[in-house]
Amino acid sequence: MKIKEEKYYGLFQTMAYLVVTLVTLACLFPFLLIISASVTDNASIIREGYHLIPPKFSLEGYKMVFQFPKEVLQAYWVTTSTTVVGTILGLFFMTMAGYVLQRKDFKYRNQLAFYIYFTTLFGGGLIPWYIMLTKYFNLMDTYAVLVLPGLMSPFLIILMKNFIRSAVPDEIIESAKIDGANDFTIYWRIVLHLSMPGIATVGLFLALHYWNDWFTSSLFINDQKLYQLQYYLYNIINTIAFITNMGAGTGVTLTEDIPTESTKMAMALIVTGPMVLLYPFIQRYFVKGLTIGAVKG
Repeated sequence: MKIKEEKYYGLFQTMAYLVVTLVTLACLFPFLLIISASVTDNASIIREGYHLIPPKFSLEGYKMVFQFPKEVLQAYWVTTSTTVVGTILGLFFMTMAGYVLQRKDFKYRNQLAFYIYFTTLFGGGLIPWYIMLTKYFNLMDTYAVLVLPGLMSPFLIILMKNFIRSAVPDEIIESAKIDGANDFTIYWRIVLHLSMPGIATVGLFLALHYWNDWFTSSLFINDQKLYQLQYYLYNIINTIAFITNMGAGTGVTLTEDIPTESTKMAMALIVTGPMVLLYPFIQRYFVKGLTIGAVKG
């Protein structure tokens, strides 16, 4: 009977590895296709479509993106700095909020938790938000407008609260109080150290939000020096489309002269590359943070 069970277990394990391998290949295929298309001659893409192996190697797409290297590096710097600053500040505020809201001795924790949750269901809308940031806070064309609106997220605060409740036993906090530790010392030296999986999870969500943000620049930024990378590349795509449409309107074929398709793939690779490289370093924290914070909340 035991041999039979081991046989079935081995068969199940083999099937599981096979399924995981197939899913992994399915996830890698689009990314490999983007890499290949970014170094493929634009005329070959238009005539023959996309290939995993470039039929004709070309770096025209990257040359198009980096035609103005100073502007690209400036946009990279703005996006990187806003991502780092926004993620660090957001984690600091949201971990503090999550710690306070899970404290049973905090009298108004349920009322505040309901207020935070209520904002996920109803909002003031885009126009009041725009007027508030521009007219009353005077954040138009400032670096702060790229950071401040995304600092606090109701969903991430609730996720952080549930994780801290699961990861930090009340007995540890009580013991620290008996030893003379104040609330901030408990938060800084105990809660943060025990909540690293949850912090990594929330930090990844925050970093992705700041890195992929282009809408904020489109609303509040007119100075090109403050353009985020996503919005800068979005403008390049619009410029290429405009030039191509002008050529079509005059009867001149420009689609092969301007590397439209390879440029799009090059931009996709430039934008996604840093986040793809970052994810493996926090993957183990990310999975644990999601499961504990969600199951035991």
